[in-house]
Amino acid sequence: MRIIKELNLPSNFVFQDIKEEPITVSQLEELHQLTGSYEALFSKRAKLYREMGLKNQSLKEADFKHYILDHYTFLKRPVIILDDQIFIGNSQKTIKAAKTEIEKL
Repeated sequence: MRIIKELNLPSNFVFQDIKEEPITVSQLEELHQLTGSYEALFSKRAKLYREMGLKNQSLKEADFKHYILDHYTFLKRPVIILDDQIFIGNSQKTIKAAKTEIEKL
């Protein structure tokens, strides 16, 4: 939420709390089209990632998709879509790039 506030999003921006409203298959496929990879959308920092021993497995794209759909914590957040651009995660570089694009709107 801190990052969302920092971005100063326009009032018409659509926010989806994936804890309350889980991501759908079609939404995830749309994100995949923008990134070309489910792994790019997958959070390897998730507590469940370590608890389930996934870091010791060779996960394939289908596995990343499955886990993201299975539990919200596996989706790297925030995900910001602006037209045909996607910004994934909370690194300073990503947030700065998203902020720059938002200011152009």
